[in-house]
Amino acid sequence: MTVATRPAVPWQVWYLALTFIWGSSYLLIKVGLDALSGVQVASLRIVCGVLVLLLLLVATRTRLPRGRRTWGHLLVTGTLLCTLPWTLFALGEERVTSAVAGISNATTPVAAVLATALMLPGEPVGRRRQVGVAIGFVGVVLIAQPWSLERGPDPVGLVMVLAASASYGVGWTYVRRHLHGVDPGGLSMPTAQVLVAAAQVPALLLLDWWLRGAPSEGPLVPGRVAAGASSGELWGPLLAVVVLGVVGTGLAQAMQYAVVRAAGPTVATSVTYPIVVVSVLLGVLLLGESVGPLVLAGAVVVLLGSLLITGPRRARHTQGVSVDPAKMVG
Repeated sequence: MTVATRPAVPWQVWYLALTFIWGSSYLLIKVGLDALSGVQVASLRIVCGVLVLLLLLVATRTRLPRGRRTWGHLLVTGTLLCTLPWTLFALGEERVTSAVAGISNATTPVAAVLATALMLPGEPVGRRRQVGVAIGFVGVVLIAQPWSLERGPDPVGLVMVLAASASYGVGWTYVRRHLHGVDPGGLSMPTAQVLVAAAQVPALLLLDWWLRGAPSEGPLVPGRVAAGASSGELWGPLLAVVVLGVVGTGLAQAMQYAVVRAAGPTVATSVTYPIVVVSVLLGVLLLGESVGPLVLAGAVVVLLGSLLITGPRRARHTQGVSVDPAKMVG
C-alpha cells in the first residue's frame, strides 16, 4: 500500500512568500528603470533567473523535459508566462506607477477563467471561485478608479500591464490544455520555461535597439544607458533588477510550481490579489506614490475575493486530484 507523504513545506508558506516577493517586484522594476530601458530590465531579470534555476536544477539532479512536441508547447508557455508578461510589465512601468502595475496583476484570474471557458469548455471553474474572481475584480476597479479621468493612468501603459497580467492567465490555461502529464516534477518545468525566455533575450534586445534607435555614441547596447552615467546612478538600478531576477524570477518560479502542483493553477494565479496590497503599500511608502481611501477599500475587497478563491473545497471524485497542473480544475 502506498502511503501519501506530506510536502516538507506546506504550499501556503510558498503562497505567502510569493505574495511579498512578487508584490515587491513592481518596486524593483521601477528602480531599475532609473537607468535601464524596460526591455533591458526584463532581459537582465530573465538572465539572472535562468542562471539560478539551472544551478538549482543541477543541485537537485533534475532533468529538463524531453520530446520535441513538449518543447514546442514550452515555447508557447515560456513566451506567455515569462517573456511577454515580464517585458510588458517593465515597458508599462515606463508610463504608469508601480502601484498601477501591481493592481493590474489582479486581473490574471479573470483572464484565466475566460481562457478556460474558451480552451477548456469541459472543465467547470466552480461557482464560488467565479464569485471570488468577480469580487476581486470589483476591488481592482475601486483601486484603479477608472471614472477619474484626470487622475487615471497613462492608457498605453495601462494596456501593457493589463496585457501582461492576462498573459499569465492564458499561459496557465495552455499548460493545462497541452502539457497534461508531461511534468517530470521538481524544477524541470519552470527551468525549461525560463530557458525558453532566455533564448528569446537576444531578439528582444535587438528589437529594442532598433525601435529606440541605435545610439550615435556610447555603449553599443539596446536601451538608454548613458555612456557618462556614474557608478552610483547605475549600481542601484542594476542591483534592484538582479534581486528581481534571482529572487523574484529564479526562486519564485520554483515556489510557484510548488503551489500549482499542490493546490492547482487557479489557486496559484490568485496570488495576484494579495500582491496588489503589497505593491500599493510599497509604492506609497518607498516611492511616494499617492493613493486614497478608495484604494484602501479596494484592497480589502481584493483580499476577500482572494480568500474565496483559495479557501478549501470539497474533493470531487469524478475529476480526480493530481499534482499535475493539467489535472487541477480551478
